[in-house]
Amino acid sequence: NMDSTLHYIHNDSDLSTNSSFSPEEERKSKVQDVVPQALLDQYLSMTDPSRAQTVDTEIAKHCAYSLPGVALTLGRQNWHCLKDTYETLASDMQWKVRRTLAFSIHELAVILGDQLTAGDLVPVFNGFLKDLDEVRIGVLKHLHDFLKLLHLDKRREYLYQLQEFLVTDNSRNWRFRAELAEQLILLLDLYSARDIYDYLRPIAFSLCADKVSSVRWISYKLVSEMVKKLYMASTSTFVVDLMNELVEKFCRCRKWSGRQTFVFICQVKCTFVHRFC
Repeated sequence: NMDSTLHYIHNDSDLSTNSSFSPEEERKSKVQDVVPQALLDQYLSMTDPSRAQTVDTEIAKHCAYSLPGVALTLGRQNWHCLKDTYETLASDMQWKVRRTLAFSIHELAVILGDQLTAGDLVPVFNGFLKDLDEVRIGVLKHLHDFLKLLHLDKRREYLYQLQEFLVTDNSRNWRFRAELAEQLILLLDLYSARDIYDYLRPIAFSLCADKVSSVRWISYKLVSEMVKKLYMASTSTFVVDLMNELVEKFCRCRKWSGRQTFVFICQVKCTFVHRFC
């Protein structure tokens, strides 16, 4: 009788007080009353690595693609039903499975809320940051969407890791650096003037000197927005120091390309300059 099994029997406090479960308790921990239990059990069983090897090598990827939809249907109160499955998929040997989860982790964070995100998704997110470029790009494309859901203290911890996005497995992967510049523009709204000056400024200057013109053009916009953000901050010394560095590094550069960079940055921010001068 399906009705006898479709009931919710665990809450977060119950799960936190038990360090291990018997097979029966493990089965009960995945019981919910939103969808037919047999349907959920079938979905969870498809993530078994041994089944992927014998039935369909793409089955884990399909399960990873569907997981945010399953989580949304079950609701955050039933996340305990999916937590183990999510961790299994996040450590799958196939990079395509991990890549799929990396592209959707920000959507899952919205569904779960800040507490579950900090406890269950942040460790997975940190693992993706150290993964292959094919996986890291999924995190990078939605870096702002994920970080804005974290508390300020937790968000600031990632300032030290942004520099690592400049290093890729393939140096010719310029689209990776272009996406980083795009995300940094969005991240300006999440951090203080000091954080922008101390951590984002060096990355922006490095991107302005990139070998690929497409990356440089996006970086000019990034520096322009950075000047605007620092100008609007209560501490004006940061924008003065930034402007002096722009003049010293690019305007007075011995290479014509450096001086051209200064002109392009001024061109991008000319509207801003006219507004405040």
